[in-house]
Parts: sequence; structure tokens; C-alpha cells
Amino acid sequence: MTTFLARTTVMAPVETSSRPGSHPTLTGTTPTRFSAVDCQPTLDTRPPRSALGLRRPSAGASAAEHAFHRATAAPDVSKWLHHVKAAAGCTSPVRLSGEMWTVDRETGVLLSRRHTTDLPDAAIYKPCGNRRATVCLSCAERYRQDAYQILRSFLVGGKGIPVTVAQHPAVFATFTAPSFGTVHTRHVDRHTCIRRNRCDCRPEPCHARRNATVCPHGTVIACYARHDPTDPRLGQPLCPDCYDHHAQVVWNNHARELWRRTTTAVTRAVRARARQLGHPASSVRLSYGNVAEMQRRGVVHFHAVIRLDGHHPDVDELLPPPEGLGVDDLVDALTHAVTVTRFHTGPHPANPNGWPITWGDPSKGFDVRPITVTGTGEVTDSMAAGYLAKYATKATEITGHTSRRLASDTIGLYANPDGTHPERLIDACWTLGNHRDWAGLRRWAHMLGFGGHFLTKSRRHVVTFQLLRDNRIVYRRQAEAPPGTDATEPDTTLVVNFLTFVGAGWHTTGDALLANTAAALARERQAAARDALTDEHPVP
Repeated sequence: MTTFLARTTVMAPVETSSRPGSHPTLTGTTPTRFSAVDCQPTLDTRPPRSALGLRRPSAGASAAEHAFHRATAAPDVSKWLHHVKAAAGCTSPVRLSGEMWTVDRETGVLLSRRHTTDLPDAAIYKPCGNRRATVCLSCAERYRQDAYQILRSFLVGGKGIPVTVAQHPAVFATFTAPSFGTVHTRHVDRHTCIRRNRCDCRPEPCHARRNATVCPHGTVIACYARHDPTDPRLGQPLCPDCYDHHAQVVWNNHARELWRRTTTAVTRAVRARARQLGHPASSVRLSYGNVAEMQRRGVVHFHAVIRLDGHHPDVDELLPPPEGLGVDDLVDALTHAVTVTRFHTGPHPANPNGWPITWGDPSKGFDVRPITVTGTGEVTDSMAAGYLAKYATKATEITGHTSRRLASDTIGLYANPDGTHPERLIDACWTLGNHRDWAGLRRWAHMLGFGGHFLTKSRRHVVTFQLLRDNRIVYRRQAEAPPGTDATEPDTTLVVNFLTFVGAGWHTTGDALLANTAAALARERQAAARDALTDEHPVP
């Protein structure tokens, strides 16, 4: 049985011995990740290789003309569509060129070799894999679906997690940053809408103050407007000159450290409660999965699912928490940790005393709710997992700023100390990052100072993106294997790829149109098949 590597391995052959029967020695190089700039189809302006045998239409040709040319001039357009199927819905696929060797796994003997010049377009197409929906909607949707499976298995089990975890106490918590200045907000006292993401309820006045104050810059700190959800003023400071942009980017930069210290404080609190109940402190531990969401004002806050587990040094499995520990104890521990967790940053020439890093007012910015797995209740497992997975595909778009990593030659395009709110935040990152010990602010200026992962989880949670990808590969091999063969039998051969990057994006707008249309039709057929199966076997 021939087995392909789960991920494309970028490798380079080294000089081998001329001794008869010797095998080539392989050395690996670090794979390079590529991402697109926006969500428009990225085109390669270089002419295709001579192996394509195609002549481009005129420079002003439309996407339809390019697609017609591909469909009629290509030897077999269906073969090309099958070739690009893996990356068909991607905005900017990565094209790889090189050789593919089939090697006997036991002896290392080279059985066969094949070059990508024998393939359509003389290249292999790989999806870009970007998680951001504004960059590549197709890859971001795959990332969102995988994130949902990871987070839901955390709550109800499955994929190697015992289903008994559904009985463990779990909560959905939101942690917000403190205030760095007054901003325009939209607050609804009582929601009557069914779908909050399309809320059309009547909001309260933004900042209706009877005795409004005037700041030193002459701005009245009051706003009587009832903002719509799409109002561009939302998240903008009432007085940009009074707003503490420096403190906000520093808080973003230290947010992950604040989260780490908070989880430590929660663990200590629940262990103290376990000792009060007569249990060993080590008999309980915390597990979590969280997502960082960027608010309109340009500061991150965290949504987390947190679960209470038991622990025994001689048992290597997930155990229920000790008797007597429940959701109320977890809520109390979280509330206590949010209140007491705080620290100061090191000194900076702009602030020799450092900046305080703490959570916002617990009475306003902290929210914790129990999670139910019965499908009823205020927060269910599906709701929590879906909410977190949705925000795992977002970044700074809501603030109005999107860019790649900034450098000295591009910072002037986005930073302005007297400009818009995002421009001032980027300028604060660049200005404070000039100090040697604060260089991380410059590195993450395009993220407004936040340099952590947008989705994190406990290390003990064994369900990972890599596990889901590997399972998906095995499933596809089993589906495509000839009848009577077992795709899970021991591997006998290995395909090693010597591939190099040759470009990103589709050759023409017609190629993008054909590939994306084919992918969309395939998704529609799959959705129709799922709907038909659900209608035939309704879920109770």
C-alpha cells in the first residue's frame, strides 16, 4: 500500500554516494507559510510555464473569457478541476513544483520518481490555510469548523475524549479590559430580538449626561445619539487627545500574561476549596479553551469555556472533580481571580513607573454563565463552541484596520499620532517599541500590540487541529480506496516530496472563477445530501 505524507514536506536532496545500491539521504528544511493580502482572488502576473500549452487572452479580457479559454483550450478541463480540487475554494492557493519520490519504507529503495511537469499547470495547488475570513473565506471556514469540533469535544467528549466530561462543571466566561478613555458605545437594556448578531432593538443614548464635562481639549464628554450597530463612530473616543493609547497597546501586549496569571489564581482558589472539603489539593485541576476577540475600540477581550476536572497521579484519564465541588465553586474562584489578579510592567522611558495590567471592573466587564449540555438553558455547549469558533477567524477588521506586519518603510502608511483611532494605536506601538526591551510592540503593531494566539487551549486537551487534519486524510483515503482494500493497513511505501514554492494565486481570473464555482457547487451538493439525510432520519 502506498501512503502519502499527511502534510507536504518541503525537503531537499543532498549529495549521495555513488556506491551501487546506496539510498539517497534526505534532509528537511523548514516549511514556509504564505498568506494573502485580501479576500479577492490573487493572480500570478507571471506567464505560465511552457508545459501549460496555453495562450493567454488579451490583457483586457474578462474573467468569463479567461474561463472559456481554459475550458476550451486545455486538453482536459475536468482533469484540471480534479487536480486543483484540494485548493479549489481558496482565494490565493500556493503552487509548488518539484519531484515526488516513492520510497520503500523498510529498505529505503527508491521505487519511482515523478516531476510536477507531468501534472496540469506543472504545479501542485495547496490551500493557503489562512484563518482570517477577510483574507480567505474558504480556508477560514475550514478553520472555523475545526475550531468548533475542538471546543465542543472539550465540553461533551468525542474524538478521543470520554463522553463523561459532559457531567463536569463548566462555564462560559468573558473577560474584558479596563477603560482607557470614554468611547462611543451601543447599549441595549433589554433585548427583544431573537438573533443578537442582527439586533435591531432600541439602544440607550450613548453617553447622556445631565452635567457633561468639558475636557482640557475643549471636547464635551457626552453623546446623546442612539447608535446603530453599523455606526462608524462606535468604539471611537469622544476625545482622541484624552484617550490613553499608550496604556491600551501595552495592555494588549501583556494580555496573554494576564490570562496566564488568572488561570493560576483560579487553580489555587479551587484547590483551596478542595482542601476545605477534605480533599487533596492535587485532586482537582482546571481545563480551558479561549478565544481573543478584538473590540471596536481596538483592545482584546477573552471568551473562554472553563471546565473543572479531577486528577489522580496513578490514573491517566479524565476524572470528575472531587465530591462537593461544582459550578458555584468554579464561579466563585473565577470571580476571585478576576478581582485579585494584577501586575505592573517594567519601566519605560515614557512611563518610568510602568503600566498596571488588570482586568476591567468585574461588576461591568466580567460575565460568567454555567454551560448545559442538554440543549436547554441560557448557554449550551453548541452555543458556546459556535460563538468561540466564529471569533477565531477574526482579527482587527472590526477596528477598520487590516495590514500585514509593518516595517520602517510601511509604517508611515498606517501610523499617525494625530490621525484616526487605529492610526494612533499603531503609532503608539511604534513609538513605545523603539526601546530595546519593548521591541515586541513594533513586531505586533499591525495587531495593535496583541501578539498572542487568537485561539488557545489547555495542553491536556488532546484534540488538536493536526489530529482533525490527519483524521480527514484517513477518511478520504478510505473513501477513495478500491473495494476490498483497507486504507488503515500498515504502510509499505512512503511518498516524499521535494517541492519548492513557485507562486501564489491563480494564473487568471478565469481559473479562479472555474475553481471557486466548482467548489461552491460541491459544497451545495454536500449540504443538500446532509439535508436529505436529516429529513429521512430526523434528529430527535
